[in-house]
Amino acid sequence: MTFTFRDGPTIPRIGMGVMRLTGQPGNFGPYPDWDAGVALLRAAADAGVALFDSARAYGPRHADRILGEALGDRADVMLATKGGIDKASPTDLRRDASPDTLERQIDEALEDLGRIDLFQLHWVDPDVPLERSVEAMARAREDGRIGLIGLSNVTAEELARAEAVAPIASVQNRLNMGEAEGEAMVRLTAEKGIAFLPYGPLGAAPMRHGAKLDPGAALRWLRDLSPNVIPIPGTTSDAHMRANVSALGGDGATGGPRG
Repeated sequence: MTFTFRDGPTIPRIGMGVMRLTGQPGNFGPYPDWDAGVALLRAAADAGVALFDSARAYGPRHADRILGEALGDRADVMLATKGGIDKASPTDLRRDASPDTLERQIDEALEDLGRIDLFQLHWVDPDVPLERSVEAMARAREDGRIGLIGLSNVTAEELARAEAVAPIASVQNRLNMGEAEGEAMVRLTAEKGIAFLPYGPLGAAPMRHGAKLDPGAALRWLRDLSPNVIPIPGTTSDAHMRANVSALGGDGATGGPRG
């Protein structure tokens, strides 16, 4: 089961979130067992994970850094990150999607990751017109700093506004079989050929560990929901990572971008 990104690669529909590979509580600071985190990410790529999802706010920057150290030189996987939010403390999230801030965050993400295959706007900033934020990402794509443009936590109306500025490759909104209100966005993005990356696939709260749903059943539900869905479950456990890959149809073989 694969998905082909608009103007991008074809990948197996197996993703992994990197948010948990940061300090706790609150996904703040560096992951305490850094070498084990690097090893986990490399093992995940070898097991068949094709897309790794990170963000500026995770750490902040530490998730990007551990991902870049582990897989920055691996051309067989997609490295995705997000910008437009920064984190001053475990509980202090600050939105700033102004063009100057996004330009700076893209440059810093490039330092941390080595490359950016997909850069996503983490949240729409109520103080900045969405079009200006997307224009900044479009400039970064034109000059080669990012590969594809994505959005997170958006409505159908916001997606349409963004598409009027630049091609949108992905939407990342919260969705799982216990919180299925967002299925309309899955259908909309499928019609447009846009990838849908459901966060919170196991029903966990963003700032707390622990899945609320049966992982295997929840991931199979997402896998079967639509051919544009790429689940991105996060974990710090090698055993859980391998179970997630198996639930999403992986066979343990290396798989990644092609085409």
